[in-house]
Amino acid sequence: MSRKRILFVCTGNICRSPTADGVARHWIARLGLGGEIEVDSAGTHGYHAGERPDPRTCKAASRRGYELGKLRARRLVREDFERFDLLLAMDEGHLAIMREICPPHLAHKLQRFMDYAREHEGTEVPDPYYGGERGFDVVLDLVEDGVRGLLDSLTGH
Repeated sequence: MSRKRILFVCTGNICRSPTADGVARHWIARLGLGGEIEVDSAGTHGYHAGERPDPRTCKAASRRGYELGKLRARRLVREDFERFDLLLAMDEGHLAIMREICPPHLAHKLQRFMDYAREHEGTEVPDPYYGGERGFDVVLDLVEDGVRGLLDSLTGH
C-alpha cells in the first residue's frame, strides 16, 4: 500500500475531528501502520486555532485509552486539498463546506467519515455539545466504529 494521508474535518477542530485523529493515531501505532497511514484533523472555521481539544473530549477519550492532549486545533486550508489523499467530513454540512472551497479537480478526495463505519454506516457524527456529557461518549462510539472501518478499507481487510 502506498502511504495514505487522511484529514478529519469538523467545525472548530476541538471535539469530533480531533477525536477521530486521536483514535486513528492510536490504532495506526498499535497495528504498526505508521509508515503507511498519516492522519491529521482540521476545522472548517478557525474559532479555536491553537487550542487543545475540549476537556470533555479529552476526558472521554482518556477513559478508553486515547491521548488527545497533544493535539492542537487548526483551520482547514487550501493546501490541505493537495496534501491529503482523503478528507473526511464528520457530517453532511461540513462536506458541503469542503466542496465549496475545494478545487474541482480534487473533489474526488472528499467523503463523509462515517461512510467507512461498520455498524453505523452513513450516520453523521453529531456535535457532542447537544448531548450533554453523554454526547462525548456517543461521538467516541461512532468514531471508533468509523476508524475501524476506515483502517480495514485502507489495509484491505
